[in-house]
Order: sequence, then C-alpha cells, then structure tokens
Amino acid sequence: MTVPPPVAFPTLCGGPVRQHSVMKRRWTGTRWALVGMLCVGAGGTWAAAHYAAALPSSVIAKPSRQFGLPFAGAPGPNSWLLGQGYGNTTGAYRQRRSTYGNLQGVHAGLDFSAPCGTPVRAIGDGVVAEVDGPHGSPPHNIVIDHAGNLSSLYGHLRVRSPLRVGVRVTRGQIIGESGDSQFTCVSAPHLHLELRDRSHQRFFNPLPYIAADWDSLALAGSFGRGYEYDLTAPRKWQTPESQPEVLRGGRILNEFAKPWPPAPGGAR
Repeated sequence: MTVPPPVAFPTLCGGPVRQHSVMKRRWTGTRWALVGMLCVGAGGTWAAAHYAAALPSSVIAKPSRQFGLPFAGAPGPNSWLLGQGYGNTTGAYRQRRSTYGNLQGVHAGLDFSAPCGTPVRAIGDGVVAEVDGPHGSPPHNIVIDHAGNLSSLYGHLRVRSPLRVGVRVTRGQIIGESGDSQFTCVSAPHLHLELRDRSHQRFFNPLPYIAADWDSLALAGSFGRGYEYDLTAPRKWQTPESQPEVLRGGRILNEFAKPWPPAPGGAR
C-alpha cells in the first residue's frame, strides 16, 4: 500500500488524534481499513480501527460456539454470574442518546458479575491486539484478535493486564483480573465482554459464539432489568438470542414509538 505524503506511516500509527481527523477527511473507508490493519500488525496501541470500514460478512467467522466463557469454574453467588445480556436492554435504552449513542442505543456486550480480582480468561486462542486501548470500559481493558476476523474485548479490569501487544494467548489462559466500572470494587464489580469484527465497527451477540448453558445462566444470574419493549412490535428482540448486530455510528435502533417500561418520570 502506498501512503501519500506528507504523513509517513510511523506518524500515522502513533500520532495525535488531530492529525487523524485531518486525514479522515481525505481518505476513503477502504484506505482507513488498510491503515488500521497495518497499525495493529505493527504493535501500535493506537487504534486506527476507530476510523476503519466495517468488514464484510463474507470474511467474518460464523457463530459455531467456537469460544468459551471468560471465567473458570461453576457460576454462583460467590464466584461469577451472568449479569446483563447483550442488546436492547432497558438500561441501554434509557441512555441510548448518551452512553450508548455510538452503538445504536444497544448494550453491545455481556456483563458478568464477579468479585474484584477474579481471574479473567481468554475466550479463545488469539493474539493480544490492545492493552488499555481506546475502546472504553475503564479502568483497564484488553483486546484479543481471533481467527475469522473476530476480536474480543474485556473491560472494567481491576489492573492493567501484564500481557503485551502481539503476545499469543490460548483459550482459558488468564489475561487479567475482573474489576469495577465505578472504581470501587463495591459499587458494580463486573466484567464487560464484547465480541466484534476486527475493524471494531460491527458488534455481535456473543451467545451463539460461546459454548455455555445460556438458559440456566440467564435464569440464575441476571442483575439487569431485561429488554425494552416496543409495544408496536412487543415480541421483537425479547430473547437473549434475538438481539441485533450493532454498527458503530449507525442510527439508533430502539427509537420506539411506544416504549415499555417508560423512562422514569415519563421522559423519553
């Protein structure tokens, strides 16, 4: 690939956001996709993938329960539980124009409740692509690239992962420690797990990709409030398996005419 002057490749991968914004106006999505792949391949921590084009379905692995759970051992009140599902959750709905506005109003991951310090494990074989990268879920996160152009993100880790970008990991290997999204280890200790395409533009429901007894986990562990209804189509997106794929920056999907439950105070 030819990178046009005056910005050379090392500057592009590690330079300030201001330069990227200028270049974004000059380059097409295809070129950004290529740059993103080169930056990640070079071990850069900055994710050009924020500006990359979404990968087509033809190059993304289909769900076949090819991954495992991010925790070892049996679920339970003293170990870990599924907390909140992926998708059109009530919490995401109420923040669809703020926290989840760039994710089409959808909770684009699974939340697992677990005491701070619980070992977090890679859901599949892969290569560490980011450590404390720019994809949110503070205070610490890690991204692993897998076969089939898939990436998994593990967020709200208690401390920075000791792994380095470029290191190979195997399924079940410990990659960090669960933490708390509120930085307290008391308020909301949980792990946020996302499954994306490698360009970080498309977000998938992890359930059909992960081998687990989801029926039992959803019954026993949820701390979420379920899914938001659209009373004009009340059966739409009401099961954990039926949640929609998300495209970063796309239009909000759950702008419902008759939402239920309504937001507190009746405000929408």
